[in-house]
Amino acid sequence: MDTVRAAAIGDFLAYLRVERRVSPHTLAAYADDLGRLDAAVESQAPGTSWTSLQAEQVRAFLAADHRAGRAPRTLQRRLSAARSFLAWMTAEGRVKANVAAGLRAPRAPRRLPQVPDADQMQVMLEAPDDSRLAVRDRALFELVYSSGLRLAEVCGLQWGELDFEEGFVRVTGKGGRTRVVPVGSHAIAALTGWRETTPHAATDPVFAGRGGAALSPRSVQARLSRWAMKHGDGRRLHPHLLRHACASHVLESSGNLRAVQELLGHADIGTTQIYTHLDFQHLARVYDAAHPRARRKT
Repeated sequence: MDTVRAAAIGDFLAYLRVERRVSPHTLAAYADDLGRLDAAVESQAPGTSWTSLQAEQVRAFLAADHRAGRAPRTLQRRLSAARSFLAWMTAEGRVKANVAAGLRAPRAPRRLPQVPDADQMQVMLEAPDDSRLAVRDRALFELVYSSGLRLAEVCGLQWGELDFEEGFVRVTGKGGRTRVVPVGSHAIAALTGWRETTPHAATDPVFAGRGGAALSPRSVQARLSRWAMKHGDGRRLHPHLLRHACASHVLESSGNLRAVQELLGHADIGTTQIYTHLDFQHLARVYDAAHPRARRKT
């Protein structure tokens, strides 16, 4: 790895960490993608500087990954990392132009999450289990489903960020952005039950494990998987699927895409628009079942 090129990548990663406050996961992904770009540039033309980088070299980097069978989403992420890095380099005056700006990666097929319906969620969340661990887990899953929280948001939640009287929670999402979202009555009841069994100073984590430390994302994933197998219909569940379920069920009932965007904390409504496809699927099922000229012969 060329030390000058590597130093520039290091400066960019420091910018992302300090000024943009990206998550450790995102930072690691940028570091990996830019490290691979650096290695590809070195193999193509040893000693090439970022100032002399050509669009063809970035294109060749992506083409090699494409031939190796990398998924379109991976190629899109790597191109995005290159664009962001070179845009920052341009803004800093380190390069004259962002040579990756005009490049395009293969489009990935849009995958729609298969979410449990409202009845399935009710059966799973209202399963009878009064053990202390179950009280905590039910409160955790009710909150994620009620408010559409990300895994990192619920793991980092403190008691002082919950307003039980008004039914709101304040969370810090991606990029350090804070939003206030409603909490449903069932989640409030579950959280109240959990609060009665555990210490709850304002700065304590709402969902703590052994030793009082906040549950890790991996622990939450494992607890939900175990809960779903025990109390659900056997399908595999992960926390992000509860967030998807929250969004799709709210959209099906309200049709208000902008409200769903605010609930989920999406910076771009284009990210939220995936749920319009879910809503259309719901509409199509209703139409097929109800319209006299849509019913198929059995």
